[in-house]
Amino acid sequence: VLLSMGNLFTGFLVGIAAGVVIGFVLAMIPTFRWMFEPTIHFFRGIPPVAMIPIVITLIGFGPEMRVANIALAAFFPTLIATLDGIRGIDSSLKDVCSVYRLTPAERMVRVYLPAAGPQIFSGIQVSLQVSFVVMIASEMLGSSQGIGAMTLLAQQSFMSADMWAGILLLGVIGFLVNVVFEFIKG
Repeated sequence: VLLSMGNLFTGFLVGIAAGVVIGFVLAMIPTFRWMFEPTIHFFRGIPPVAMIPIVITLIGFGPEMRVANIALAAFFPTLIATLDGIRGIDSSLKDVCSVYRLTPAERMVRVYLPAAGPQIFSGIQVSLQVSFVVMIASEMLGSSQGIGAMTLLAQQSFMSADMWAGILLLGVIGFLVNVVFEFIKG
């Protein structure tokens, strides 16, 4: 459980950090958004579980592969939510920033982030759920360790009780992770 959760939170944090930072940059620089948005929407359309074999091919088996898959899964929902959240900020707020001559850093921290925060957190919540699914799938496809691998091994060994225990454990952990996120968000 600790190995799975460590991979989940490491990949999740890397993915959402990259998603928020790149989302801010793309939202603030229209030329970059114009250049990269088609590529982003192309890769966003690929199911994150389908990326696992590609990442295995590029990185190989091991914890790095699982963390990279989870980070990739968390990246796109956060990126899209950040882009939409920043682009959806009322133009009067942007005008107020200009009138008060706020620096770009002050604009982001004091105006844009609070205004886009609810939408960004919604994207992060979606990222958490997708990351959890990818964590399980990456353990089943490319690992002999973790909850997903142990559940798959129990299924292949016809150990029904262990398999159902793994499935129930995954359900409980998924529920608890979501409850903790709601508490932090709320």
